[in-house]
Amino acid sequence: MKVEALPLEGVLLVTPPRFDDCRGFFSETYNAALWAEIGITAPFVQDNHSLSCHRDTVRGLHCQVPPCPQGKLVRCSRGAIWDVAVDVRAGSRTFGQWVAATLSAENGSQLWIPPGFLHGFCTLGENTEVQYKCTGLWDRACERVVRWNDETLGIEWPVSDRQAVLSARDAQAPPFSSVIDWFQYP
Repeated sequence: MKVEALPLEGVLLVTPPRFDDCRGFFSETYNAALWAEIGITAPFVQDNHSLSCHRDTVRGLHCQVPPCPQGKLVRCSRGAIWDVAVDVRAGSRTFGQWVAATLSAENGSQLWIPPGFLHGFCTLGENTEVQYKCTGLWDRACERVVRWNDETLGIEWPVSDRQAVLSARDAQAPPFSSVIDWFQYP
């Protein structure tokens, strides 16, 4: 398993090995013992699966705050996405900074985003499927949303504001300045 620590503490790009043959490939996408070796020991309690029919669909930026925070292990099982994590841990030296990685069915990479980060992605093609494991159950009262293209964050999305396909909630999300003490660092 290839593990790359990204510039935001705790965010990891993980690529499990693939075994190819004439039938296609096999890959073990999650193994609790192996993940514990790289420091991810929180139990996963919910799996999510999304289909985005259109290229340039943006989902995010989302997180859940205490008492129901979620860590997410994200992978793209069909197509490709540009996946983003934003540090919202008050007191962190990287508060408000972001990292991104391309996750695709082809590369098999996964992004581990621990609690304390906003998460969002943009589809790079049509009919893109994303699956992610969560360390906490979804709770509407704890969910927070921040404007995906907030100028303060300066995220370099691979889509223009005009082209982005958004849900009504994401289109009306508050600015990054609404993030106040959602998470404490460490």
